Amino acid sequence: MVAESRQPEQQNTVLLTGRLTRDPELKYTANGTAMCRFGLAVNRRYKDKNGEFKDDTTFVNCVIWREAAEQVGKAVKKGAPVHVEGRLRSYDYQDKEGNKRSGIEVEARRVQILEKTSTAGSSAAVEVQQAPEPSAGVEIEEVPF
Repeated sequence: MVAESRQPEQQNTVLLTGRLTRDPELKYTANGTAMCRFGLAVNRRYKDKNGEFKDDTTFVNCVIWREAAEQVGKAVKKGAPVHVEGRLRSYDYQDKEGNKRSGIEVEARRVQILEKTSTAGSSAAVEVQQAPEPSAGVEIEEVPF
């Protein structure tokens, strides 16, 4: 027996829960589009072969665009626990010495703040949702850093 979903298959979807590694950087492209970059530390706890608990941390760069970027930039600070839903995006760039480099980041569609923050003002989870097609029409060369 094969079970089929009537919903379209979701491709390139990432769900992460972690803490911000730095304060979000809110910037604007040359055409005025808001973007916010932040780092996320995602922890995994496991037992090693000796039965001792170990922690493994993965650091992930994230970006969110438009109105949601402004909300994230104002609502959270370093150390805040968040849940991020988005997609993986690879990009190429040149470093200061002119060498070609590449990177990967999560382009967030949704960021949920998991605890009370001074700006959010409540203990309930605060959700910031990206508008559809988060970076359509925005070229990476427009990013001001």
